[in-house]
Amino acid sequence: MKNRPVLILFFTLVVVMLGFGIVIPILPFYVTQFGGGGSAMGSLMAIYGVMQFIFAPIWGSLSDRYGRKPILMLGVLGNALAQVLYGFSTQLWMLFAARALAGILSSATLPTAMAYIGDSTAQSERGGKMGMIGAAMGLGMVVGPGLGGWMAHISLAAPFFLAAALSLIALLMVLFLLPESHPPIAPPTTSVRQLRLQNLGVALRSPISILFLMSFLLSFGLTNFEGIFGFYAKQRYNFTPAQVGSVLTFIGLISAIVQGTLTGPATRRFGEVAIVRSALLGSAFGFILMILAQDFLQVFLTSGIFVFSNAMLNPAVAALISRRTNEEQGFTMGLNNSFLSLGRIAGPLWAGFIFDVQMHLPYLTGAAIMVIGFLISLSLTGEKPAPQTLPTDPA
Repeated sequence: MKNRPVLILFFTLVVVMLGFGIVIPILPFYVTQFGGGGSAMGSLMAIYGVMQFIFAPIWGSLSDRYGRKPILMLGVLGNALAQVLYGFSTQLWMLFAARALAGILSSATLPTAMAYIGDSTAQSERGGKMGMIGAAMGLGMVVGPGLGGWMAHISLAAPFFLAAALSLIALLMVLFLLPESHPPIAPPTTSVRQLRLQNLGVALRSPISILFLMSFLLSFGLTNFEGIFGFYAKQRYNFTPAQVGSVLTFIGLISAIVQGTLTGPATRRFGEVAIVRSALLGSAFGFILMILAQDFLQVFLTSGIFVFSNAMLNPAVAALISRRTNEEQGFTMGLNNSFLSLGRIAGPLWAGFIFDVQMHLPYLTGAAIMVIGFLISLSLTGEKPAPQTLPTDPA
């Protein structure tokens, strides 16, 4: 079957992202049960990003050297083990260990799956296949929180054991049904890390560095919402896991619809710069509205307003970066992803810390970050400047 490898990869990434999302509505209740506060919650959300930031590039390189299939299997097995550890956690440190393990090992799946598509797909079909990979991630993130919240009625541990079982099914599919796409090769003799650091320095000194800064700020601001929402909803509204999961699923659907149907037409009509500016102001306004929400329905509506605006930010900024760098597209977009990852690390840490000072402060500081981003965006022009050239990266 021609499309069988892509379907296996699709199912695998749905399972991995489902495991990531299924945790979010349940963690606040575990953290509270084990005596933790906002700082512990923020740190738990951030540690996954830290491990992913460190290890995802390593797994990608190892898949070049040893083949895609063994690295993909390791990532799926790691996801299963992390879910089991979540389910059996009885102390706060065990949650941190499970979260770190998930970040270290499951981060092998996405770069390896994308590399597999690159190996096995004709260039003319690659965009569509990559789109399926993105759809798999989105589907897992939409279904995961809702499923986790609903199954928590059985027990807080039940969603984790379901995610572990699905991961084992995915592991067996990869083992027996997925052919290898990239035979092992000798390790490179050139110091890729050294050249990447050189490229990083050049990129940060270039005019597009302002766009990298904006990527960091929008990611930092968004995770002020995501990183602490479950804890905030539990403490302020006494939401159940099912209610937290329902809101997060709704947010995921809104984000998917906006990015899939509105962002493209809006940027073609108004331009990326105008979309970035309006989305930043809309996000700041959404943060303030969420503080004013008083009940479950109002939380639904205000979080929807926030996400409707925020969903357009990352695609618009990424499009600007892509347009304004004609050479080294892959490396430049990789740098953009690194800044997004740094924001996903710093945002939850800050939100957790400041939540323990006053519960509304994560959203107030999120609004302030979006306003700062808007002020920075005023320096952007609609014209396309001269392309920025980065040193050659052999990776």
